[in-house]
Amino acid sequence: MYSTQSPADRLRTFLKSSGVLSKLLLINVLVWFLVNFGSVIAFLFREPGKDTETIWLTFITNWLALPAQISGFASRPWTIISYMFLHLDFWHLLFNMLWLYWFGKIFLEFLTNRQLLASYLFGGLAGGLVYMAAFNIFPVFAQSLPQAVAIGASASVLSVVIMISFTVPDYVINLLLIGKVKIKYIAIFMVITDLLMIRSGNAGGHFAHLGGALWGIAYMLLLRNRLDPSRIFDVFNRSSLASRRKKNPKTVKFRKVHQSAKPLTDEEYNARKAHDQQRIDEILDKIAKSGYTTLSKEEKEFLFKSSKK
Repeated sequence: MYSTQSPADRLRTFLKSSGVLSKLLLINVLVWFLVNFGSVIAFLFREPGKDTETIWLTFITNWLALPAQISGFASRPWTIISYMFLHLDFWHLLFNMLWLYWFGKIFLEFLTNRQLLASYLFGGLAGGLVYMAAFNIFPVFAQSLPQAVAIGASASVLSVVIMISFTVPDYVINLLLIGKVKIKYIAIFMVITDLLMIRSGNAGGHFAHLGGALWGIAYMLLLRNRLDPSRIFDVFNRSSLASRRKKNPKTVKFRKVHQSAKPLTDEEYNARKAHDQQRIDEILDKIAKSGYTTLSKEEKEFLFKSSKK
């Protein structure tokens, strides 16, 4: 059915959704806005002979960007997370967020919000580790090592792109001026481009991209073997639930199967959750072996509903 919503209304509805994709986009945009708003304030209060804008950006970079040097990382370990949400340049932010939005939407057609978060975060971690390893191993980077830092969501985004591209490799999208293309070819092109561009001025960025791509492939292979690293988030969910139950046990609510059904017990809820996850794993395994088109209507509907949870 054709949507009567305007593009602005559709964007507003998407950003108000509680999904992981909208939250990742909003966090990246908000960090960019705060950094650049700080630059505006620094510019307005700049004194003669004192470049307060540069001082501000240097401060942000020192505290949020990922240093290539091991000693720098040891003193600021949180940067392995913060760097993947930090953009200084508008165009860097725009292109990363467009790729994340486009492929994130495809990702959620077949996989879950939790798996999208795992792909983004762990892909960024892998990209950061490969980036640091490259700068500390290869002699060509010895001179720039003390000053080199990594910023941006590119490694995380490429992890999402690669993972979904090799989970449903025959998924077709329309590219401007090119036409219909299977996403596996887009993923292969991006990886080859990063490999060939290592000699460019942004070698560290390309190494980080390749690290994210490696995680995307590894995650896809893990799912095929019914191993899902995103289940680590269940630890935090259980800890949060236990904490709320301890503080106010009478207010704990359980998910209901039907509006008229009785509340589920802990055992029933956990059993249902385990059963649903097993069903998802079976469907993903079927996709990996024979493709998405072999799924039944019921399996497609179940997978779609699960991705919205």
